Amino acid sequence: MKRMALVFLVMLAGAVIGPVLAGLGIFPGPQPHPAWLGIDGRCGRGAAALVQLILRQAIMKRIAFVLLLFFVIAMPLWAGCPTFCGFYSGDFDPDHPNAGALANENDAMVGGTPYGAATYQNFVVPVGVFPVQGLFTDNLSALNPTTGYWEIRSGVSEGNPGTLIAGGTAALTQSPTGRSAFGYTEYQDLVGCDAPWSDCTPLPVNPLPAGTYWFAVVPNDPNNGNRSFNSNTFGLNRIGTEVDNEQFFNSAFFSANFTNANNEGVFPAFSSGVIDWIPEPSSLVLFGSGLMVTAIAARRRWFS
Repeated sequence: MKRMALVFLVMLAGAVIGPVLAGLGIFPGPQPHPAWLGIDGRCGRGAAALVQLILRQAIMKRIAFVLLLFFVIAMPLWAGCPTFCGFYSGDFDPDHPNAGALANENDAMVGGTPYGAATYQNFVVPVGVFPVQGLFTDNLSALNPTTGYWEIRSGVSEGNPGTLIAGGTAALTQSPTGRSAFGYTEYQDLVGCDAPWSDCTPLPVNPLPAGTYWFAVVPNDPNNGNRSFNSNTFGLNRIGTEVDNEQFFNSAFFSANFTNANNEGVFPAFSSGVIDWIPEPSSLVLFGSGLMVTAIAARRRWFS
């Protein structure tokens, strides 16, 4: 029973500590598989009994304290991204002196094919491959979209759309971020999936190799006379890597042909994100090392 309890706690430690170190930049890579923390009610009651048993041992009390400390540290790192993000450019800050937003819409006011106006945010895949499950943009909006147009491109530069890797129209889920500015409420407009248990279809994108990519998610509400604007960000709660001041804006309506977004205002980055569920190497490393250290410590206590 004691050994089973140890394994349970160390698995939880690996799942929690790994993304914390990733968020701090110690280990690169996407966030861990959320199902590792997906405990139902019956398992939760069993886990509670195990934890009570473990906490009777002094060594387990120390481990529990460390876990609590990591939870406290981790919450601010995850607070800015409401989904399981492999990349997130950061929160919109309404109080920033250069807070702003740029047209990102397909509606009755600014329409076109496949969109009226689109913002393109970049993200960097440093090594390996990056399997994209979903994409989102945070928009100051009065639209009520049910679909969105999305793209992923490479090689984008001033006046150059680069190479289209994947794109299309998909069902869109809209949810408030809790922020607002300029008379608009900010919403997260997401296409694809934000969690493996969601009732949704992941985007049809082949895993991306190392490189720099640009993506767009444009809310589509063609009969609505209101507007939508992608919020800017200065990196608050950022996850992953991007190239600042290399975002782009494209709109036939506004006569903009993949122009640098800073030509339209102050847009070092747009509040946007990429969803990726694959476990990162740091969680696996910490899981293995945690097993070893805990087993050694427990053995010394049991057999001393």
